Amino acid sequence: MQMIQKQSTKTFFSLMIIFLSAVAVVAHAQEYPSKPIRAIVPFVAGGPTDIMARALGQKLSAAFGKQVIIDNRAGGGGLIAATMAKESPADGYTIFFGTISTLATNVATSKKLPYDPLKDFAPITLTSSNPYFMVVHPSVPANSVKEFMALAKAKPGQITYASSGAGGGSHMAMELFRTMANLDMLHIPYKGSGQSVTEVVAGQVQMTFIQPSITISQAKAGKLKVLAVTSKNRLASWKEAPPIGDSVPGYEANSWQGVVAPAGTPKPIINRLHTEIVKALRSPEITGRLVAEGSEIGGISPDEFGRYIRTEITKWKKVVVDAKIQLE
Repeated sequence: MQMIQKQSTKTFFSLMIIFLSAVAVVAHAQEYPSKPIRAIVPFVAGGPTDIMARALGQKLSAAFGKQVIIDNRAGGGGLIAATMAKESPADGYTIFFGTISTLATNVATSKKLPYDPLKDFAPITLTSSNPYFMVVHPSVPANSVKEFMALAKAKPGQITYASSGAGGGSHMAMELFRTMANLDMLHIPYKGSGQSVTEVVAGQVQMTFIQPSITISQAKAGKLKVLAVTSKNRLASWKEAPPIGDSVPGYEANSWQGVVAPAGTPKPIINRLHTEIVKALRSPEITGRLVAEGSEIGGISPDEFGRYIRTEITKWKKVVVDAKIQLE
């Protein structure tokens, strides 16, 4: 009898601890935020990820009444920033603006990654999805994806394509296309998307995959030919470009950005951040800019974003194997 009473008392105290912990979490979430929030960005100021972080940061600062401080930590292909975010306290006062590279393709292209995107971060939401344009120099005798594939097959190993860097988003999207279409082409990596598109405009390289925001002005000036877009559907900002998937069934590739927090961040705080970020994404200023750039607006739930990251990791791991990309 005495043993039963002891077990009952132990169970009671265990339940009380769980209850009080839950109450403390809810109370903390209701008070949140009580101080500035740090938003870690894995690239230098002025790039697409930084621009998105600053736009959302302004909206969140206004909504929370507390400043969101942008902390640019470039270097190491995003590894420095991601590791810093992973090691930050899981209290809601650090968020990380991750990308397809930091949260997905790095897993496929790095032998020793100092973090695990699935275990070390709590997903908040996808902010935007950005397709690539498939572009060629005007001298290339192809005006469609099918004509380009025929040209590449007629000249195995002779058609060159530029990327923003080995293992980067544009390289991976290109390799997915190349392997699905069974093409033999020569990859020429550069240090950044700006340099890669400049080389195509100059005619030094014949084609590349590049984001619409970088490409549209060059295409309108006749310096590049846009053959297709990597998204599933045509873009409102450039309806002339058909999806590559129309010619290569099942093809789809997008660059993307999203917000995560250190693993263990309380769920009520994750939900609060998700709600406010989605509101900001739906604002006329941010929506208008994203649509003009050819981007698709995010806003999916934390659980959906987590599943999306997992799917992307699996997808790009397969591309690395199929394309026989050499890892360093």
